[in-house]
Amino acid sequence: MTLGHTHTSQPTDAPDDSDRSLTPAQLEAYEKEFAARPANRLMQNAVTQTTVDDIALDRRIVTAIDHTVSHHLDDWKVTNQKRSGRCWMFAGLNLLRVGAAEKLGVKDFEFSQNYVLWWDKFERANHFLESVIDTSDRDVDDRTVAHLLGDPISDGGQWNMFVALVAKHGLVPKSAMPETESSSATGPMNRALMSLLRQGARDLRRAAAEGVEAQRARKAEVLGAVHRVLSIHLGTPPQSFLWQWRDSDQEFHRDGWTTPTEFAEAYVRIPLDEYVCLVHDPRESSPAGRTFTVEHLGNIVEAPPVVYLNADIDLLKRLTMEAVVGGEPVWFGCDVGQQMRADLGIWDAELFDYEAVYDASFELDKADRLLHHETQMTHAMLFTGVDVVDGAPRRWRVENSWGEEKADKGFWTMNDSWFGEYVFEVAVRRSALPPELSAALDEPPIVLPAWDPMGALAD
Repeated sequence: MTLGHTHTSQPTDAPDDSDRSLTPAQLEAYEKEFAARPANRLMQNAVTQTTVDDIALDRRIVTAIDHTVSHHLDDWKVTNQKRSGRCWMFAGLNLLRVGAAEKLGVKDFEFSQNYVLWWDKFERANHFLESVIDTSDRDVDDRTVAHLLGDPISDGGQWNMFVALVAKHGLVPKSAMPETESSSATGPMNRALMSLLRQGARDLRRAAAEGVEAQRARKAEVLGAVHRVLSIHLGTPPQSFLWQWRDSDQEFHRDGWTTPTEFAEAYVRIPLDEYVCLVHDPRESSPAGRTFTVEHLGNIVEAPPVVYLNADIDLLKRLTMEAVVGGEPVWFGCDVGQQMRADLGIWDAELFDYEAVYDASFELDKADRLLHHETQMTHAMLFTGVDVVDGAPRRWRVENSWGEEKADKGFWTMNDSWFGEYVFEVAVRRSALPPELSAALDEPPIVLPAWDPMGALAD
């Protein structure tokens, strides 16, 4: 009798290891195939000495693009998020500052991005810890728990999260809470916050057996530490401030002492609660005309859930075009790094001809890119212009928050082909929607899991 193990024969249809492994014969065949085409050697010589984007850049597209558009709103300087992931805040505040500057009688005005960042971080820490409490009966390697622990307090966000912050905490001018080293470079601060929150998650999960009151007592201690870290890195958000300014005609004005809520009420000139988030999610599992939400997505616990309405891309384009032509910039989220030339400040869906360089096809469409983790929303910006030809958009002008050094002093140009492939969401007025889509907003949303790509945060 043989001890230790028994022999089990392989099924007759089991794959042979020779079919699973790379063999010398295969490698030789690939090498011969590569060497047989002179174009491969030419590309090898070029790409080993020059960046592949320089080689693949389609000159025909570059020379066909200029930065002029038929409808142009911006007459102000761009902002700069620097080494932070606050694009969604910057885009939202850039939208609001247009009306504020007009009311103040100044050309350039900025709300404090640092103020919004402070409150987002503190609220998001609370939101994360509440999600930990809600899932504390699950294993730590549960997929939802692992997703929460993977990124407990990133810089990124979505439109509804921005609206929630303004509604609860108001706004202040940049002079009332200016930038700090850490607001412009959030990495070191975020590392401390992530460590505190993951440690807090461990403690909250351990305290689950003692009940929710014990968990919330520990949560309060964690939030006290988070408050200290934020105040050390970013300063203390003002509860009130003296607001006075000099307009473009050098006339002096003073509003006196005011609170952030009062300041927002006075200088936010658009009705934020009337805006809705339209997305383009072409996956078969995401029917158009339905609302969606994502588990554990948000920053303020008591705020309305992050809800978006799935619509056809042509509708997103039309409503965006109509808003810009009507004089109003549009907040949007996209996959910014795809088919982008930073030094030129342009996007086009076919800007780089990688197929010609590699002699390989890249054929995933937008739905397949979402399904196979090739794309998701990564950045938010502001549409400030559109070039309309025969009633349809041909190209778009975009206010980025990456400073003045690139593009047209920080304003980028997007060909309409890129909008269709890489724009995911826009914020528009509900009154602009077709009646059937407006009615759909009143239906209960389909709930997507926490890790769904449509829950990605723009940063």
